[in-house]
Amino acid sequence: MLTVARKNLKNSKLGVHTIPGLSTIDDAKLAVDYGVDIFRVATHCTEATLSKSHIEYLAKTGKTVYGVLMMSALISADELVEQAKIMESYGAEAIIIMDSTGTYLPKDVEERIKKLKAYTNIKVGFHAHNNLGCAIANSLVAAECGADLIDACIRGFGAGAGNAPLELLLPVLEKSGFETGIDFKETIKEADKVMDYLIPEAPITTPINVLTGLTRLFSGFEKPIIKASKLYGVEYSSLIFELGNRKLVAGQEDLILEVAQKLKNK
Repeated sequence: MLTVARKNLKNSKLGVHTIPGLSTIDDAKLAVDYGVDIFRVATHCTEATLSKSHIEYLAKTGKTVYGVLMMSALISADELVEQAKIMESYGAEAIIIMDSTGTYLPKDVEERIKKLKAYTNIKVGFHAHNNLGCAIANSLVAAECGADLIDACIRGFGAGAGNAPLELLLPVLEKSGFETGIDFKETIKEADKVMDYLIPEAPITTPINVLTGLTRLFSGFEKPIIKASKLYGVEYSSLIFELGNRKLVAGQEDLILEVAQKLKNK
């Protein structure tokens, strides 16, 4: 996959999202050999220390290395700053906060981006999810507050309700005075074509996405929740609220079935 991407990229850099524990230093070495330019080393928002080996190793290779804090809505702005500074101390050139649960409102983004810009000395980025329909608004606010990097996906391709759609974000940023350097006309053309080769349908915000956004649950839990709900005959809304109370994070999918079974037996 990386080899094919490297051969076909002419003007763009090749980046990967890597999670220490799921990936090893040996994996990182292979990615370097395959020509990856940018490494986004990601941890849960409270576990920045787990990124130490990866960030320090990759920084020595001369590659661009960013630190990524996932599930960032689970902690305060001040706590995010503390975690970001840890990644900065390891050699990260930027810190990106992911609204993995699609929970943020624009005011939440404003508080976090402003504090990260004020108390770190590296670039700051933002990654939106659209559970509450705020992906574009949140991305715009992040840019207005000084974010250097904004994540977006064509047609919003991503887990659950999806991410900020690139073809929608571009004109919003341009109308707001930002120059992206991205050809909007070509992006619109590709947004039409992409349904033929990438995904059967574009992500939309469904009721289950709204609930996971409100309860700060990982957007990728949507399918496991629906499966568990049907298997044990429990309402997915009840299951979601219980999972939210338990503060489940990505990687704990197995517990969804366990919680659903307990709800059925109550």
